[in-house]
Amino acid sequence: MEITVRGLRVHYIDQGSGDQTVLLLHGWGVDSSVYHLITDHLSGYCRMIVPDLPGFGKSEEPPKPWTTIEYADFVLEFCKALGVTEAITMGHSNGGRILLELLSRDTCPLTVRKAVLLDSAGIPAHHSFGYYARVYTFKCVKAILSLPGIRHLFPDAVDKARRRFGSSDYRQASAVMRQSMVLALGYDCTPLLPRVKASTLLIWGRNDTATPLSDGQLMEKRIPDAGLVVLEGGHYAFAEQFAQCRRVLDSFLSHKA
Repeated sequence: MEITVRGLRVHYIDQGSGDQTVLLLHGWGVDSSVYHLITDHLSGYCRMIVPDLPGFGKSEEPPKPWTTIEYADFVLEFCKALGVTEAITMGHSNGGRILLELLSRDTCPLTVRKAVLLDSAGIPAHHSFGYYARVYTFKCVKAILSLPGIRHLFPDAVDKARRRFGSSDYRQASAVMRQSMVLALGYDCTPLLPRVKASTLLIWGRNDTATPLSDGQLMEKRIPDAGLVVLEGGHYAFAEQFAQCRRVLDSFLSHKA
């Protein structure tokens, strides 16, 4: 399905029916199709709404780099356009970061009583020395090549450095989405956690290296009404261990399969 929100053509899945509506937000660099196991299962007793966020999948890019706050605002406008005023929200990775911004607001037109965070982003990363070495090497190369009289001598050097030192997500993104990624990674959700009012289920992969288990443990401590379930697996543990994930979701949503 497609709808226009903020002047952008947005692709989304609207599947299933039931007393509850579930809004699922995907992570960075993927789209709604990655979550088909959850969507297909829950659509047996819920209405599942899963958008391709602007800049991903089949949805158009935003006209300029968006912050996490702007993505959260978009989600609210998207829900309004669909006539959704109450939903259970689910977010994986960067989708979780967007939800934390939305759920921590003092006033919100979307009523959310339950939320599910799957290996959510939002806690500043503590990277290895090698990671910081790559980042700062790229910044130094970029700074040097930006000096007057230097850039025109090596017109392709910055792009070559970006391909060598940047992450795969960063390398594959457009200029707008690269800056959006930088803005997202710099957004610290830690101060927002105590303000989350929804009952929150945290599902985490024990071996997640993108958003480590310690992030989930911190969220469990800081969010007033939160519980953590740890699955064997990595950043996509919900898919790797879907049978267990499905049982946990059914229990949280009070559905008896």
